[in-house]
Amino acid sequence: MTKPNASALDQLTLDDVRAAHARIGDAVVRTPMLKSQTLSQIAGAEIWLKFENLQFTAAYKERGALNALLLMSEEARARGVIAASAGNHSQGLSYHGSRLGVPVTIVMPRTTPAVKVMQTEAVGGDVVLEGDSFDEAYAHARQLEKERGLTFVHPFDDPNVSAGAGTVALEMLEDKPDLDCLVVPIGGGGLMSGMATVAKAINPDIHMVGVEASLFPSMHNVLSGADNPTGGDTLAEGIAVKEPGQFTRAIIAERVDEILLVGEPDLEHTVALLLQIEKTVVEGAGAAGLAAVLANKEKFAGKKIGLPLCGGNIDSRLLATVLLRDLARQGRLARLRIALKDQPGALHKVVSLFERHNVNIIEVYHQRVFTKLPAKGLITEIECEARNKEQVDALIADMRQTGYDVHSVELA
Repeated sequence: MTKPNASALDQLTLDDVRAAHARIGDAVVRTPMLKSQTLSQIAGAEIWLKFENLQFTAAYKERGALNALLLMSEEARARGVIAASAGNHSQGLSYHGSRLGVPVTIVMPRTTPAVKVMQTEAVGGDVVLEGDSFDEAYAHARQLEKERGLTFVHPFDDPNVSAGAGTVALEMLEDKPDLDCLVVPIGGGGLMSGMATVAKAINPDIHMVGVEASLFPSMHNVLSGADNPTGGDTLAEGIAVKEPGQFTRAIIAERVDEILLVGEPDLEHTVALLLQIEKTVVEGAGAAGLAAVLANKEKFAGKKIGLPLCGGNIDSRLLATVLLRDLARQGRLARLRIALKDQPGALHKVVSLFERHNVNIIEVYHQRVFTKLPAKGLITEIECEARNKEQVDALIADMRQTGYDVHSVELA
C-alpha cells in the first residue's frame, strides 16, 4: 500500500475523534455492543456486534453529519448545507440539521426509490431530484452550493465527518478493550478512516480489516494497484462507491492492514442470519463485516472480533426476497420441475409423494406450450418447503425411483 502524505494523517487524530465524541454527546445513541454466542460458535471466533442500526435514522452516518454541523460557524449554519446522497448520509444530515435549525438540501438522482426520498423528507430534508446517476446528482449539488452559498457536507471524504464516524470505534474499545481486530465495511472510506485512526492509536497491534462488495472493489483497487471491474447490482448499495475519497484513501493506506472482498450470496446469507439469530435488521453494507468473517473463517479463527452493524435501512420487499432466497439456498424452500403426462390423475399421483415425505406444497405451475415434450406431455413446477435439504433430496430420489423425470431448479 502506498504511503500517504503527512498532512492527511495530521487532519485526523485520536484527539479529533475524542473531541467529536464529546461534541455530539447524547444527541446520538450510544448503541450497545454485545457478544453473539451463536454467531461466535458458527464463526469459530468471538463475535462482538456494535448495533449502529439502532440509531434514530438506523445508521452510524448521524455521527459524522452531526460533528460536521457542530463545527460550522453560525453564519454557515444559517445559510444552510447541501449534500448529494441517496442513502444514510442524507437522513443523518437532514435529521440533525432539522434538529439544530439548519436548512438541509439533499440532491438525489431521479432514479432514487421513493421510499428513500420520503424517509429523507420525513426527517426534515429538502430533496432535489436531478440526474440519472449519483455523479450527475453530485455535480448538481456542487452547482447549487455555489449558486446559493451553501456549505457542502461530503458523505465520507471529510476529516470532520470521519472523526464523527470514528466515535463508533471509540465506544467499541471502551466496551471491549481487548479486541484483536475490527472488521469494517468500506465504501468511500469515511467510517474506516475514523475507526482505524482510533483503533491504531489506542492499540497499534489491533488488526484492521476493511470489507468491500466484490462488485465494487474501488478502495481495494486503488491501494493494491489491481484493476478489477467496478459496478453492478449489489445488495450492499451503502458501500457501492466507484471512486473512494482522496482523504480517506490516504488514511486507509496507512492505518488499515488488509481489505477483503465479499460476494452477493455471502451478503444475502449474512443479512438473513442476523435477522434469524440476532433478531436485528441490517442492510447489505451493514452485514458486510460478518460476511467477510464467515467467508474467511480460517483467517479469524479464535480471535476477538468487533463488527459494526453500520446500517439497517433496507427495503422491506428486498429483505423479503433475501430471506426467501436464503431459505432456498439452505434447501428449506425448493422448486421441482417434473415432466408429466397431460391426463387426469397425473398431478394427484405426484402430490401423494409429497405427502409421503411430509413436504408442504406452496405453489403449482403447469406449462404445456413452451416445452420440448410431446403435445400430450407437460411440465409441472412445484414450489415446496421442507425441514431441510435432506428431506427434499429424499423426495426427489423417491420420485425418480417411481419413474418421474424430476430436477431441482437451482438459484443462479
